[in-house]
Amino acid sequence: MAEQLLNERDIEFLLYEFLDTGQLLQRSRYSEHSIEIFNATLQTARTVAEKYFANHNARGDAEEPTFDGEKVHLIEETKQAWDAFADAGFLAARYDFDEGGMQLPEVILRASLATISAANVSSAGYPFLTLGAANLVRSFADEKLKAQFLPPMMDGRFAGTMALTEPDQGSALADIRTSAEPAEDGSYRIHGQKMFISGGDQSMTDNIVHMVLAKIKGAPAGVKGISLFLVPKFLLDENGNPSTRNDVKLSGLLHKMGYRNTTSTVLSFGEGEGAIGYLVGEPHKGLSYMFQMMNEARIGVGVGAAVLGYQGYNHSLQYAKERPQGRLPSNRDPESKQVPIIRHADVRRMLLMQKSYVEGGLALCLYASSLHEDQHTADTEEQRRRAGTLLDLLTPIVKSWPSKYGLKANELAIQVLGGSGYIREYPLEQLYRDNRLNPIHEGTEGIQAIDLLGRKVPAGELAGYRLLQEEIRSTIMRARDNHRLASQAGALEKALQKLDRTTLDLMGQLQRDPDRGLANASLYLDVFGRVAVSWIWLRQALVADAALADSVPEEDENFYRGKLQAARFYIEWELPEIDAQIALLETGNSVPFEMDENWF
Repeated sequence: MAEQLLNERDIEFLLYEFLDTGQLLQRSRYSEHSIEIFNATLQTARTVAEKYFANHNARGDAEEPTFDGEKVHLIEETKQAWDAFADAGFLAARYDFDEGGMQLPEVILRASLATISAANVSSAGYPFLTLGAANLVRSFADEKLKAQFLPPMMDGRFAGTMALTEPDQGSALADIRTSAEPAEDGSYRIHGQKMFISGGDQSMTDNIVHMVLAKIKGAPAGVKGISLFLVPKFLLDENGNPSTRNDVKLSGLLHKMGYRNTTSTVLSFGEGEGAIGYLVGEPHKGLSYMFQMMNEARIGVGVGAAVLGYQGYNHSLQYAKERPQGRLPSNRDPESKQVPIIRHADVRRMLLMQKSYVEGGLALCLYASSLHEDQHTADTEEQRRRAGTLLDLLTPIVKSWPSKYGLKANELAIQVLGGSGYIREYPLEQLYRDNRLNPIHEGTEGIQAIDLLGRKVPAGELAGYRLLQEEIRSTIMRARDNHRLASQAGALEKALQKLDRTTLDLMGQLQRDPDRGLANASLYLDVFGRVAVSWIWLRQALVADAALADSVPEEDENFYRGKLQAARFYIEWELPEIDAQIALLETGNSVPFEMDENWF
């Protein structure tokens, strides 16, 4: 099958019709840009993706990295992809012109990165992690550290990682054991071990900058005692070049079911006298700093999950159009020509379900990216505050919903291809394996659920939740006056009322018994996600319906009608699933909670 990335018409729709990204040109920061520059950036990303990332997606999966005890070996195309990404300027894309950056809006950058992830999510892991680590240095490190490490991270000489997880501690960061002792020269000596560190070692770059969470000796217990350190693989000489090997050792590579070309590592810090690390920001505030990179990564995981699902959808759609098999039930003539399987109703159901998941997921992620943009560059302080509050609330959904339903889309894509779906001659089985990691990446679904229900929703006396309600109700009011969308608007309005009632009820449950109240948090996460994505689809439907009011070419008419049908499908088929879920939540159903561990 021909290599496919994303639907360029859909990207255009999401950026310029759904989100109206063109209005960013009115902001002073982007006054020197234009739609033509945005589109040229997107085209550059497509070229890099097609030429340097897609060409080794299957090979990187089959020939995963190896470690000979001294050096990590990657297939040569990985280095070529890294260089192409850096040469195109994407590592510095979000920075100001006077910093050597492209001063690119976040939403245009995310759309560009989505294309590269669609081509090869595994090789894309190295630059994506470096983007987050560099932004962490830029935001919180002192001027000396920034001068030493930020330029080579921006031009591709140095890569970056985030080092949080430990062998004995996954998401329970309050209990990490990695320690930091101050040295006389102002640096620290880091001792400890980190596990599942993506990109933790490789042979492509001159250096690797590890952003490490550790506790300074004598620090307060729990998360209030966590600090952030910059720990390079190689220490720098007086000219800023890598020289002496730091006391950071690769203990071994881990072998994953997916994302195989991204090294997954166990790193030991300080097996000798201690790894030299440099404090970033103030002591004991490391977790709050790291949340910047973690939240960026969570949006990135959501995007990656959505586009892996999108890839599966594209392949299964093409296959369904080309694969002849069987006849319609109404045709009893065995001598008649077989029909393409897309003519069979159940195949169209599976394709439409995929479309609703992947296009809805990508729209959700790009909407979140637009909030990230508004948080930093909107015209007024109130607009920036509002965007930040909404983004904070929605981040668990943006990470978890595409991770769950992008994977479901891949499962459906395999089903459409039948026996061809699970053989390696087709890309579906790799897409599924790659995507299966995303419900775990950057916090499991259960962690995101607890974060949403236990922290994000109650925050500021439900401030973010109330803002989202306002946004959804505004969309409902616009759609309610459109006779073609009124029934969908009504369904979403009823669902929002149910979510509101359930949310308030759960707040009471949490006050009475937080353990029991959070026991069904994953169910609440799914309900919340279904409502949020229904809103995203209703917004897309409003745009598509308005476009059809004008005379459009047949290809555009089909595109917009496809949007309308997908919105109708999601709201009529998927949204009603919340009724049974809400019944369990409101009664505080405690069957799983009360299951005794000895009964298993």
